[in-house]
Amino acid sequence: MQQHLSHPVFSTISKTAAEHNLQAYVIGGFVRDILLNRPSKDIDIVVIGNGISFAESVAKKLKVKVAVFKNFGTASLKYNDLEIEFVGARKESYRLDSRKPIVENGTLEEDQNRRDFTINALAISLHPDSFGELLDPFGGVDDLKKQLIRTPLNAIETFSDDPLRMLRAIRFASQLNFKIDEPALQAIKDNIDRLSIISQERITDELNKIILSAKPSIGFNYLFDTDVLHRIFPQMTALYGVEIINGKGHKDNFYHTLQVLDNICKTTDDLWLRWAAILHDIAKPATKRFEPGHGWTFHGHEDKGARMVPKIFAQLKLPLNEKMKFVQKMVQLHLRPIVLAQSTVTDSAVRRLLFEAGDDIESLMLLCNADITTKNEYKVKKYRQNFELVQQKLKDVEERDNIRNWQPPVTGIDIMQLFGIKEGREVGIIKNQIKEAILEGEIPNSREAAINYTIVKGKEIGLKVVAKDKDFKI
Repeated sequence: MQQHLSHPVFSTISKTAAEHNLQAYVIGGFVRDILLNRPSKDIDIVVIGNGISFAESVAKKLKVKVAVFKNFGTASLKYNDLEIEFVGARKESYRLDSRKPIVENGTLEEDQNRRDFTINALAISLHPDSFGELLDPFGGVDDLKKQLIRTPLNAIETFSDDPLRMLRAIRFASQLNFKIDEPALQAIKDNIDRLSIISQERITDELNKIILSAKPSIGFNYLFDTDVLHRIFPQMTALYGVEIINGKGHKDNFYHTLQVLDNICKTTDDLWLRWAAILHDIAKPATKRFEPGHGWTFHGHEDKGARMVPKIFAQLKLPLNEKMKFVQKMVQLHLRPIVLAQSTVTDSAVRRLLFEAGDDIESLMLLCNADITTKNEYKVKKYRQNFELVQQKLKDVEERDNIRNWQPPVTGIDIMQLFGIKEGREVGIIKNQIKEAILEGEIPNSREAAINYTIVKGKEIGLKVVAKDKDFKI
């Protein structure tokens, strides 16, 4: 292990431990990631003694500032690109109504006992007498080899004490592509009611980490199979299942959504685009209809889905800002490129899509490509070819007409000055006519063409031009 502790910060901690006659260990995620060959910049140090005073001594040697959190008995410092947290070894006990433990000083063994999983209970000694020695009391190294998430102590007790660990188990399984130990899996099912003591913010934080993993379907399948998803996100579980009438069934929209999510994760790390993948079909259960002679339909699910987004974001304590509006827009528009890909692509349809999507057009196209989940290779190839045509058309029309983030070449103030009128219904009518004319390709997207068109439309509703050339600039 010594070769993994070559960073000078470890030798400084080791010397400080010897000077103070204390045992110090690097523990948890940093050790796990060493064994998994994963980069890690977060280091947790456990001291058998006072973690805060030890951190202050180390910080003095490193000539950096230390942040002290007396209420938690911890201290942290930054050194180059590393974040290092110090704490005294402790043991914990829990009350039924809270996941916040009663903390007492403890031994290293007691500190390892309180860890959530065996792979996070690994420790490496930093004292000069045993520098680099690995301490693995629960078989964490073996579990890393087996790719297994397992609790150090009884899983039911571990999860009951701190039910957030149930979500962490699923999150680690998703991030590491590990399996959850059967007793731990059963303990999650048995402790589902304990989720009620966790704040929504903490739940959503873990959910977002699952969504940001390389293959989120691993985590979502565990969430679904343990009934955790039914508790924290029932709208998503409503997508599950296939109904058959007169021998006609529809696809399982839950597993389709997971496939779309996994697909989009191959092309983007954007959390909010991944959320758009999760929510793109969220209104299908509410819009599902069986039409005799035709089959299943989900008419308007994109509109209803977009209307559902703010409520879901509020429920999950996700930000109700431009992030939510972005997801809403993606859900609203997700069928548009698909419809274009299935038919003759007209310039006006492309202009309208560019107008509505704006700078998010590339994100929308990524979502639509991810939405192709058919196993029919011919259909996949056809869709991909059609999408390439749509994307080329988008590029050509944008270069020619400059519609993305479109601003009207004639404003409401221009219209009022041109005809000598006040703000009112006529201004709105003419502005909308200009927009429609440009999107339909009736006139070019230029100020001169738009002003000439405005004059024509104004005269049609009885308005007279009063502005003089010197007062009105084209």
